[in-house]
Amino acid sequence: MSTRLQPGTAAPDFTLPAADGDHVTLSDFTGKRVIVYFYPAAMTPGCTTQAVDFTAHLSDFEGAGYKVLGVSPDPVSKLQKFIAKESLTLTLLSDESKEVMKAYGAYGPKNVYGKEIVGVIRSTFVVDVDEDGSCKIAEAQYNVRAKGHVDKLCRELNIDC
Repeated sequence: MSTRLQPGTAAPDFTLPAADGDHVTLSDFTGKRVIVYFYPAAMTPGCTTQAVDFTAHLSDFEGAGYKVLGVSPDPVSKLQKFIAKESLTLTLLSDESKEVMKAYGAYGPKNVYGKEIVGVIRSTFVVDVDEDGSCKIAEAQYNVRAKGHVDKLCRELNIDC
């Protein structure tokens, strides 16, 4: 089982392929705050709700100085279909190896309808990226609910959404 990250600790840097064909590196967002959220699977009800909600409030987050990155174990081709189907405008990244998810403690044992399984733990992190590219966890939330999560995050970060 992977260790859960705490505010104030180093955030694991990563480079992952994006749905648009580019590669995104966390430490490239120097001087920014980045919301990194991990979700189990594109085109499923809860994950669609969450992605649509982030898209609806993307300009609010960006206006407050945040970049939003969604990460799932889906291949890039599935992320492209998800973006097209739901008209998503946020950046979605593919972590097929689940190495980044494991580094963030967002992959491991979880309870689903009373049964323990191993899978993606729906989690959200706010990461501060310093001018030197070092990354630090400002906020770590595990086992978040898809519905209402984005609105709750807006309130917690004092963003007018």
